[in-house]
Amino acid sequence: MFAVIKTGGKQYRVAAEDVLRVDRLEAAPRAVVEFGEVLVVGGEQTLLGTPTVAGATVGAEVLEHVRGEKVIAFKKRRRKNSRRKRGHRQQFSLVRITEILTEGRKPSPTPPPRPRREPAPGPEAGATEAQT
Repeated sequence: MFAVIKTGGKQYRVAAEDVLRVDRLEAAPRAVVEFGEVLVVGGEQTLLGTPTVAGATVGAEVLEHVRGEKVIAFKKRRRKNSRRKRGHRQQFSLVRITEILTEGRKPSPTPPPRPRREPAPGPEAGATEAQT
């Protein structure tokens, strides 16, 4: 199942467990936010909104707040001894999509527990001896 949501003036195609970098949200890390502007819900049956799908919401967990790369705005006017240098770093929020809901349901107030990944097996001792 997927959905197309709108936040910060941009549209994103999302599915469960996707991690997105969206414009800064006013929510603390580990908080659950709700995106109410859902334009399309797809899956077995596709629902198109006019302009939004009624009763559809997308729940997401805020992972952290980050800043983008620095962008330099440098202006120079030739032969006039005039220069201006200005930098900017955009603020973003990393969010993980937890659930896509329809029929007016609301996302759970706490993020679901994530299963622990098992560590990758280390190199075998027999493989290093065979190479020598």
